[in-house]
Amino acid sequence: MMQDNSAPVSRTGPRERIKPAEDVRLRWSWTEASVWTDRMLTTLEQGVKGGRWFSLMDKVYSEENLFWSWTQVAQNDGAAGVDHVSIDAFAKQLAPNLKRLTKTLQENTYQPQDVKRVWIPKPGSQEQRPLGIPTVRDRVVQTALRNVIEPIFEKDFAEQSYGFRPGRGCKDALRRVDQLMKQGYRYVVDADLKSYFDTIPHDQLMDRIREQISDGRVLSLIEMFLQQSVLDDCKRWAPETGSPQGAVISPLLSNIYLNPLDHLMAESGFEMVRYADDFVILCRSPEAAQAALALVQQWTTDNGLTLHPEKTRVVNVDAESFDFLGYSFFGEHRWPRKKSLQKLKDTLKQKTKRTNGHSLQYIINDVNRTLRGWFEYFKHAHKWTFNRIDSWLRMRLRSILRKRAGRKGRGRGWDHHRWKNSFFAEHGLFNLTTAHALACQSSLR
Repeated sequence: MMQDNSAPVSRTGPRERIKPAEDVRLRWSWTEASVWTDRMLTTLEQGVKGGRWFSLMDKVYSEENLFWSWTQVAQNDGAAGVDHVSIDAFAKQLAPNLKRLTKTLQENTYQPQDVKRVWIPKPGSQEQRPLGIPTVRDRVVQTALRNVIEPIFEKDFAEQSYGFRPGRGCKDALRRVDQLMKQGYRYVVDADLKSYFDTIPHDQLMDRIREQISDGRVLSLIEMFLQQSVLDDCKRWAPETGSPQGAVISPLLSNIYLNPLDHLMAESGFEMVRYADDFVILCRSPEAAQAALALVQQWTTDNGLTLHPEKTRVVNVDAESFDFLGYSFFGEHRWPRKKSLQKLKDTLKQKTKRTNGHSLQYIINDVNRTLRGWFEYFKHAHKWTFNRIDSWLRMRLRSILRKRAGRKGRGRGWDHHRWKNSFFAEHGLFNLTTAHALACQSSLR
């Protein structure tokens, strides 16, 4: 179900021994090599003197780090910020842009620009959620900053945290939930932090960062990003709490703030699985679940956060369902939650409008890209899920063909004989039901 996160296989011969420097590099292969030398990584593992890191700013503004940070930003693409400078425009003046960033960071004259706030639809609902778009230059600096400080905190992050961490992801979190349920953890605290990213207290967050970092210039840079003004529909305001979603540094900061909760739950004997601000706690009894919920409620209150009163509950998975990372769990079964299904259908509807002027083959190829990506994530859902989507999608395609034949309405009746399922298979339409059957056969071998 999940990717293999094991360490790379050594290429040394049977009589050769891996040198300590090579060994530590393997364990931290995801770090930025221009920043984290073998010596620094060794210090990271053995523990820095005094428990805090000094003299990090020069690594943030090094031209090599900024260049590799730029490549990461360019790879992620994204829209222009308030300065209207796109990825392509920044690239055309790359060398002078990076030199300018190095100079301003080195001379302490760097100032982040406003964050452009846009509102995007929440999947499967009519609501919208805010998204912050920093300028390209600020995304480069945030990436460079993350390259420097992330390993320092990653070393102490808890095992049950899966979101936005190297070598971990949603599938790992889902696999852990599945393992615990099979081991008899049938009571779930389904928790929801209300507006988490917008309500993180800045002072308390900075206190946690200072526990590991003592470089005043780096701390000031982090505070500048936390206090960046937001431009929303021509209105400019400065946030007093939170770390805006969309900022490169935001996921790391959110993990830093919740890390004490992760360790508290583990030390208290509770099995929590967390992905960013989305987490569940699995227990063997309703009493244990209530105790876990009380502990979380106390911690969030003490740390300036709020559990959503309507979305936080204790669930017996054999009597009712709960949602986590796009899946709904009930008893021994799982399937895509309603919002996940609706998001898929909304995407496919846009690609299969009856007025679509492209050829059928073009439409099928376009649809297949969506189906394959969706299936790769949801292939562990109950088999009933896939046949219904396949049938619905073929109806949409038959409606296109029906209109082109000069007839009104959606595909039905005789259309199923005129354009049989095999017709779409011959045109290469990705079939979720078939793909699920093949995936099940492979897992049994």
